[in-house]
Amino acid sequence: MVVKSREKKWVVREPGNPLYVRKLMQDLGIDEILANLLVQRNITDAADAREFFYPSLNMLHNPFLMKDMDIAVERIHSALEKGEKIIVYGDYDVDGTSAVSLVYSFLKNLTSNIDYYIPDRYDEGYGISRHGVDWAKERDCDLIIALDCGIKEVEEVGYAKSLGIDIIICDHHLPGDTLPPAVATLDPKREDCDYPYDDLCGCGVGFKLVQGYALKYGIPFEEIEPLLDLVAVSIAADLVLVTGENRVLAHFGLKRLNENPRKGLLAMIKLSGLEKHKITIDDVVFKIGPRINAAGRMETGRIAVDLLTSESEIDATKIGKEINDHNNERKNIDREITIQAVEMVKREHDLNTKNTTVVYNPAWHKGVVGIVASRLVEAFYRPTIVLTKASNGFISGSARSIAGFDLYAAIESCSDLLENFGGHVYAAGLTMKEENLPEFERRFEAIVTENITKEILTPIINIDSFLEFKQITPKFFRLLNMFQPFGPGNQSPVFLTSGVYDNGNGRIVGNSDRSGGGHLKLELIQEDASFRPLSAIAFNMSEYFEHIESGNPIDICYSVSENFYRSSIANIQLRIKDIREGKDTAL
Repeated sequence: MVVKSREKKWVVREPGNPLYVRKLMQDLGIDEILANLLVQRNITDAADAREFFYPSLNMLHNPFLMKDMDIAVERIHSALEKGEKIIVYGDYDVDGTSAVSLVYSFLKNLTSNIDYYIPDRYDEGYGISRHGVDWAKERDCDLIIALDCGIKEVEEVGYAKSLGIDIIICDHHLPGDTLPPAVATLDPKREDCDYPYDDLCGCGVGFKLVQGYALKYGIPFEEIEPLLDLVAVSIAADLVLVTGENRVLAHFGLKRLNENPRKGLLAMIKLSGLEKHKITIDDVVFKIGPRINAAGRMETGRIAVDLLTSESEIDATKIGKEINDHNNERKNIDREITIQAVEMVKREHDLNTKNTTVVYNPAWHKGVVGIVASRLVEAFYRPTIVLTKASNGFISGSARSIAGFDLYAAIESCSDLLENFGGHVYAAGLTMKEENLPEFERRFEAIVTENITKEILTPIINIDSFLEFKQITPKFFRLLNMFQPFGPGNQSPVFLTSGVYDNGNGRIVGNSDRSGGGHLKLELIQEDASFRPLSAIAFNMSEYFEHIESGNPIDICYSVSENFYRSSIANIQLRIKDIREGKDTAL
């Protein structure tokens, strides 16, 4: 069933198999809506449902199922026994800096002959660099443990090997045709790796390495469990699937984050205004993660590792404030660049005929182009690339895609025009000579146009179920919360309710105009006026306020969430994803 709104297509999922739904209702004592949500997630019996609702650390896979894990563990043990110098090396984003912090925190309890290295986003770029290898060699390094990178750095790993430095790769990106000559390569996406779960983040692979070492050498799991707060942050920030093993890691990592986080993360929690909240995946994605990322975007990712490995509350607070200042600077810059980029697209792109957005300005700050690309996708909904001048004379930038389109494959088709590139289906980075830009833009547009469809170019809101307000009881909300942690692969359920009205207390918050820039704060009721109003927030939808204020009905699709605004006590709040005007009649 498809319901069309002004700009988006609402797609209501088919209900689950009614036989399974009824059985779960009976066995678990839950209502039809919740039972249907379970079946839609391929959970069809009570045993699977209990595992879903009550994750256990016993569900974690044996780390030695991962290809090369035994070799990696033994190489680390040999380095520790011989007192060799170990450098923990990782990418400059949240996943990389969290992974470095995790492995470094574990190993520094076993050796003092250890350091960490984060490449400079601008001078070195992503992955293992020759400069980083030289830095390690100058410090008499014998072993580099590379996290969230390395799987495609064949030449750089070979260079390290020629200098007598062994490298253990812990990555989660797709390998190329040839694996680097590392002493061990841990990557569940290797074709010859039979590990049962292949969507770990880089920090997750790092945790499996630590778990493997602890298991082999008799270190109790309780001693590595405190590292899970870092894994949860990485899972959230890197937008990997929150299913299977990741869901278990995220569940216990969030528990740690809420109850007893490391000092650096506690500083971030306080600076984000979350100390009285129950922290969720969304809080990490929108508040904690961007702050950690700001270190690598505006200064250096090493500051993020300094924060996440700090054992002093005073030091953590000081570093946290510095990073928060970088984040505020980053927000100001990306806001200005986004305005410029939107105007550029409107001025230079034929929005009726083009299927891509490619914009370039040599003056833009490289650290925010990925954020700006995401903003342009929100504004124009098409595969997008934002480029700026790099310090090495090339132009480089970030690409973002839309649901259902393989951006990485499209960029790979233009690889002969690029100096390098890397990434995922929906996000990538690339570098090229400036003179290649016109031809790249032409070919990229042609490739996307050839492979994209009108359906993919239409934003879709997937709706799990119809729902009446009277069904949102305290028990329903409590059980719905047990579906957390939400994220890719286990998104917060989206419901559709028709014919609802504001009770007269609705207002615009944020920007005061009605052009769509402001947000709506509503108190919604259905025709059964005896039912209590439900608080709702609709971001960037103030253009509907006149219709709503006049007493007209609306149809809404939304998720049910907790609101802690100015309170440590949670209230139910509907987070509206889209609005459709209902029939033009007053209540």
